[in-house]
Amino acid sequence: MPVNIPTILRSGVRLPVLGLGTWKSKPNEVATAVKVAIGAGYRHIDTAWNYGNEAEVGQGVRAAIRDGTVERRELFIVTKLWCTFHRPEDVKLGIADSLDKLGLDYVDMYLMHGPQGFKAMESLVDEGLTRSLGVSNFNSRQVDRVLQACRIKPVVNQVELHPYLPQLDLIKYCQSKDIILTAYSPFGSTPEVGNEPRLLEDPVVVAIGKRHGKTPAQVLLRYHLERGLSVLAKSITPARILQNLEVFDFRLTEDDIRSLNSLNRNHRYVTWQYSRTHKYYPFDDQPRSAQ
Repeated sequence: MPVNIPTILRSGVRLPVLGLGTWKSKPNEVATAVKVAIGAGYRHIDTAWNYGNEAEVGQGVRAAIRDGTVERRELFIVTKLWCTFHRPEDVKLGIADSLDKLGLDYVDMYLMHGPQGFKAMESLVDEGLTRSLGVSNFNSRQVDRVLQACRIKPVVNQVELHPYLPQLDLIKYCQSKDIILTAYSPFGSTPEVGNEPRLLEDPVVVAIGKRHGKTPAQVLLRYHLERGLSVLAKSITPARILQNLEVFDFRLTEDDIRSLNSLNRNHRYVTWQYSRTHKYYPFDDQPRSAQ
């Protein structure tokens, strides 16, 4: 039987707390992964124009709808506006291209992939091209800037989150504004240089998993769920896609959470170095605490 994944309700939007991430999923593998995931119970599927795999994600989604596994209204499909479409007149072109690749009439949430302009996205909700809006890779100051100018409030801020980068202040801030934080790269990410720390092998994570009879990956997913967040689990391996769903039958203790938070190294695997000189580069500022 498919797993029934809980949801978080914000601003009239129900977001499944566990989603399938597809960043770095190869186009020739991701369609099958999406179809397997939907069959197993995933309803929240995350992609982006910049990932270069929207067409294959759409193939997996449509195959699951065609064979009766799921109805479109049961799914929560997320994609993102890339930086080359930030001019107001280009925003609709960006979502139109994504919808064409996905083979869908609308997405359930459209995120701004990085912190530049926002206002032009609101018309996409008015036109029914997306049901809701959110942001990604925004620090608290940048979220504030949006909240002061927007007509339609962002439902989600999708950011890198894991014990090496727990972002406790950003979580407090977004929760104080009733914005859901969605964690990407919850397992860390594939180290791009040999000496980067490997979160899945961290002795603290491994030990907590052994105490609960769970894998390090399951511990890291549960870590976010315990904090009231949503989380994206990226995999193209059917066995791991199923294994990542086995996180609703145990709880981490307060000591477990403290131990995981203590691993904080302020270490980012995803740095967007190519945009470091941009005036809205988001990762130089330390997010402020909720007031």
